[in-house]
Amino acid sequence: MRYPIHIVDAFATQQFCGNQAAVVLLDQYLADDVLQAIAAENNLAETAFPVSRPDGKWDLRWFTPTVEVPLCGHATLASADVLFTHVMPEADTVTFTTRVSGELVVQRDGEALVMDLPANPASPADLDLGAVLFPAPVEVRWNERFIMAVLDSADAVRGLSPDAAAIGMLPRNLIVTGPGDDGYDCVSRFFAPRDGIDEDPVTGGAHCVLAPYWAERLGKSAIRAWQASARGGEILCRVIGNRVELTGACVPYLSGTIDLA
Repeated sequence: MRYPIHIVDAFATQQFCGNQAAVVLLDQYLADDVLQAIAAENNLAETAFPVSRPDGKWDLRWFTPTVEVPLCGHATLASADVLFTHVMPEADTVTFTTRVSGELVVQRDGEALVMDLPANPASPADLDLGAVLFPAPVEVRWNERFIMAVLDSADAVRGLSPDAAAIGMLPRNLIVTGPGDDGYDCVSRFFAPRDGIDEDPVTGGAHCVLAPYWAERLGKSAIRAWQASARGGEILCRVIGNRVELTGACVPYLSGTIDLA
C-alpha cells in the first residue's frame, strides 16, 4: 500500500528552521506497531497521522520515534497546513479529534495558522534540579506531563548544556524558561529524552504550560515567545480562559509516498 507523506517545518517562516513534523495521510488507522514503526523510520520529533471522519472532522494521533504522545502542537499545526494545502484548499478551519486532548481547532490567519489547545498550567514543586541544571533554577513548577524550571535570564537559558541522561531520569520531561530578550516576552528550551527526543526544536505543548505562567507573571494575556533551540522558532501565544491560542507559520519541505509491503 502507498500513503502520502509530507514533511513540514512548523513554527517557521523559512526552511530549516522551526520544528520538523512528518504528516502521513491515512484512510484508516493501521496497527499501532506499524504507526510506531513509521515514526521510528522517519526519525523526526513527531509523525502525525490524520484520518478523515464522515462528519468532516479529522482524527489525529502523534508518535515520536519511540512513543505515542497525548498532544503535539507543532505536528498539529503541520497537519493543518498539509490538509489546507493538499486536501481541502477551500477550507479556512479544520477540527481534529484526539484520544486525550479533546477537539483541537486550527484556522487560517493570512499566511499563519492559529491553533486552539487546552492550557496546561503548572503548580509550584519542591524539586531539586541542581544535579541537572546549572545555574540552578529560581523557581520550579510541574504538572502531570512536564517539569518547568525558571532561570533568571534569557542568556542562562540559551547557554545551557544539559545532560540528556540526567534529564531522562527525571519523572517528567523538562521545560527550561526565562525572561525574554530581543523583543520576546520569554524564551525557553524543551528536553524530552524520556520520549526519544534529547532536545525538541519548537514545542507547542510546552507553550500550553509556558503561556499561562508568563501571562500571569507579566500581567498580559498575549505573549511573544521564542524557543531557543539550534533551529529556533517563534510562537505567538494568547491565553483565553482554560485555552491557549498558538499562532505560527509552516514551510513545506518534502512531499512523497510511503510504500508499505
